[in-house]
Amino acid sequence: MLRRDFLRSTAVCGLAAAAPLAPVWADEPPRTANGAVKPLAPPKEGLIRVAFAISEGTTEIDYVGPQAVFQTWHEVGGKPSPQFKLYTVSHSREPMGGRIADYTFDDVPPPHIVVVPAQRGSDALRSWLRKVSGKTDVTMSVCIGAYHLAVAGLLKGLRATSHHGSIDSLEKEFPDVTWVRGVRFVENEKISTGGGLTAGIDLALHVVERYFGRDRAKKVAEHIEYECTGWMR
Repeated sequence: MLRRDFLRSTAVCGLAAAAPLAPVWADEPPRTANGAVKPLAPPKEGLIRVAFAISEGTTEIDYVGPQAVFQTWHEVGGKPSPQFKLYTVSHSREPMGGRIADYTFDDVPPPHIVVVPAQRGSDALRSWLRKVSGKTDVTMSVCIGAYHLAVAGLLKGLRATSHHGSIDSLEKEFPDVTWVRGVRFVENEKISTGGGLTAGIDLALHVVERYFGRDRAKKVAEHIEYECTGWMR
């Protein structure tokens, strides 16, 4: 992907409204032998750590949407009970676009979930993704964040999606990936990709469902007043 095409795609993710999608909202998720969506197990101790990888040109809604999902508390025994610990990570802690990352790739706590929004990225980002993806429960991209997963080699041989305006160029650059159109997100067992903009919210809600079940995920959606049901199967 040429730099100008990538930056143009990033701008589309940040400014354009998503195109109408086909009735199919999500690709086939990982399933158990009896056909149920394969659940994820929370850690026995502590919170589920979610690392949001950021750099220059990060599209706000691509990570703020999933951030709102994961930071929403779940009631346990009638009291708010956080389940996720959120932090940002980048190649440095220098200010970028008004943001300062909580950690660098060298000192970040090992995450259970990695979220990769649309951004300019770096070789350091892709190297880190290759390093941690095998140890995470889910590594997920939103919008053109899928580009960085593809460059890192994490989508090779898999089904994936991205912003509808970017799939043509992604198909040409990464023919070893099966790019899926007209869906909110595509899941593989450990690697998941979301469409543009608000599709990251759907994917994050589905990740919550895999950890804690649909009732909990519905409570999160209700709390953030998100009425789209694209994350449900």
